[in-house]
Amino acid sequence: QLYLVESGGGLVQPGGSLRLSCTASGYPLEHYGIGWFRQAPGKEREGVSCISNDGGSTDSIDSVKGRFTITVDNAKNTMYLQMNNLKPEDSAVYYCGVPFSTYYSGTLSCLRYKYDTWGQGTQVTVSS
Repeated sequence: QLYLVESGGGLVQPGGSLRLSCTASGYPLEHYGIGWFRQAPGKEREGVSCISNDGGSTDSIDSVKGRFTITVDNAKNTMYLQMNNLKPEDSAVYYCGVPFSTYYSGTLSCLRYKYDTWGQGTQVTVSS
């Protein structure tokens, strides 16, 4: 099985930056799509940013476009979410995910992938 472990969360002031890391073990990430998700108290988990399974495309929700960047380092088998200009509404538990059981092809946005493997979550709090 693929296992994901996250790190990098914390408390940051509005306008600040944070980089989340997600290290995978068991299988190389390069064979899968990857995504970052978040869940705020009382809200549904939402996909935030992702990379397609072939690495050829990325997508993100409108609220983070231009502020968040997803990357992957295949040599380290680690994915990252660089979060800039953070806003209080970005506060949530952030999870990395992989659609481990499904291979995707075509033009489907990676935000629509069926993710089934998750990290443990890391808390991001944006507050002054």
